[in-house]
Amino acid sequence: LLMFAIAARRMDYSTLGFAYKADLNDRLSYAFIFDQPWGVDTLYPDDPFSIYSGTDANLFSNQITGILAYDATPRVKVYGGLRAEQIGADAAIPFVAGYTIDTDTQTNFGYMLGAAYQIPEIAFRLGVTYYSAISHDMNTTEFGTIEDQTEIETPQSVNIEFQSGVAEDTLVYGLIRWVDWSEFAISPPNYPLGTLVDYDKDWTTYTLGVGRLFTDTWAGFAQVTYEPGNDTVLTTLGPVDGRTGIGLGATYTVDNVKVTAGVNYTWLGEAKNPLDTQFEDGNAVGVGVRVGYTF
Repeated sequence: LLMFAIAARRMDYSTLGFAYKADLNDRLSYAFIFDQPWGVDTLYPDDPFSIYSGTDANLFSNQITGILAYDATPRVKVYGGLRAEQIGADAAIPFVAGYTIDTDTQTNFGYMLGAAYQIPEIAFRLGVTYYSAISHDMNTTEFGTIEDQTEIETPQSVNIEFQSGVAEDTLVYGLIRWVDWSEFAISPPNYPLGTLVDYDKDWTTYTLGVGRLFTDTWAGFAQVTYEPGNDTVLTTLGPVDGRTGIGLGATYTVDNVKVTAGVNYTWLGEAKNPLDTQFEDGNAVGVGVRVGYTF
């Protein structure tokens, strides 16, 4: 199975993914996955009447995961693998003493472990996957001249995924994703306010959807995503406290090729930053395309 995917979160921000899966024998299989698990693209427009004018932050990531899966029984699968994660970042916060920071690009390693239970007769599957935290010691330049180091640890997370047939040609699916954001912080040595980014609480995101096969070549799906707010003060570089989204999409299958396209509209939760500025009425539109080829 070969898959390629690209998803645009905004007109100027996109993520790319690629996956390859193959069997070694009747019970053992492997996969290689490339994705971009973390990203920040924050920009406050130039405005002489705004304290935040010119504030921006960027963080990019690339990740390659190698996975080995074993069918312990016809219904139980266990899997695990290694992850190589690359990140880099920069930010400018003019209203905090003209602060700037640039990091180099670092690659470090983590792992993932999981297990799944399935009942093929009713298209049922329940899987739990754990992703370890990965620590990066970044070489940084602050204020354009000060060379030092900043630790960035991308957080551990757990995904619980399920699906089940509920009627002929109809499938219900869902995802619960927990991310340990309360252990995440970026505290450069010379940032005047001490901590550039941190979170008081963890975040859990819930997705529930239904898929329907209409013909041998066409299928559709609809889903709802909900992330409850934590009612806490958030960083100026990421002032979103929870979200609610709806998504619609369709899949077209011809021979060995499967093409899926979808669109998602999200209402972003209201938030407040340490300067007591209120952020509200935010929204986001995402468009995604995935192409799969089976051979």
